Amino acid sequence: MKKFMLRAPFYFIALFISISSCKKDNTDPVINPDQDEQVVHTQDQATVSNDLDALSNDLNVAIESNFSFSGRFQQTNSICGATAVSDTTGNTKTITITYNGNNCANTHHRSGTIVLSMPSGVRWKNPGAVLTVNYNNLKITRLVDNKWIKINGTHTHTNVTGGLIVNLATLNEIIHTISSNNMTIAFADSTQRSWNVARKRIYNYNNGIVIRTTGTHTINNHTGVAEWGTDRFGHPFLTKISHPLTIRQDCNFRLTSGQVKHYRPVGEAVVTFGLNSSGQPTSCPGAAPFYYKVEWTGPNGITHSVIHPY
Repeated sequence: MKKFMLRAPFYFIALFISISSCKKDNTDPVINPDQDEQVVHTQDQATVSNDLDALSNDLNVAIESNFSFSGRFQQTNSICGATAVSDTTGNTKTITITYNGNNCANTHHRSGTIVLSMPSGVRWKNPGAVLTVNYNNLKITRLVDNKWIKINGTHTHTNVTGGLIVNLATLNEIIHTISSNNMTIAFADSTQRSWNVARKRIYNYNNGIVIRTTGTHTINNHTGVAEWGTDRFGHPFLTKISHPLTIRQDCNFRLTSGQVKHYRPVGEAVVTFGLNSSGQPTSCPGAAPFYYKVEWTGPNGITHSVIHPY
């Protein structure tokens, strides 16, 4: 059993900050039957997806900092507000990440554990390497208003192409896939959501790290589905990524473009990222905010839209 601390490289810290800040606003909206339920679902989806993306970056740090997992010389790195313990003595090696503190941006507090496991003879840098990720009562609290979500379930991460993020500049591309069919989330209002995941993260190097996330599942006539299941209102939903969600290092690791579509019995919603305050596509705005636009049609056929910074 070996205990070690992990310190994230700058790009993972910055990426965590940018993704975690992608929220609709600081407070949950009031739920009205005709339209606000769709807005709440859209916010839930963004929160869950972005928090899990941030956690995926933590996992990359943990794996690539452990020689037994990554297959490269170990360096001492850390994840903000967390410690990690590795056990590489058995047929299945593990890293247990225990959260009990704030993220790097001090916007969220996290508690609970994530357990990473992999067969002892496998190295993450090899093509097709598979990592099992178990989320155990992982509670993420937004500090501005103490709203929280609690995550349980299992993800399977596959390094399709092989390679490590630390070597991305010398590689053409690294592809990871993430899948799950048993995830649950508890919300602060005692409601619960269950969902499935089918996502692909494509890492390229173009004047810095570029990450594009797409969906890989097909349901009926919908392709590019990234998540589906039952929302907090008890309605079935599916979310497809219609244009890749793109994060760029040369824009301070911010989400610069992308579009998702939410499908639910009460209506559909389209969320477009990388816009200016007028709702038009924009280049990297420096320290100024990007905006995203939510457009949805209610059960009465009336179209609504809102634009918010992130």
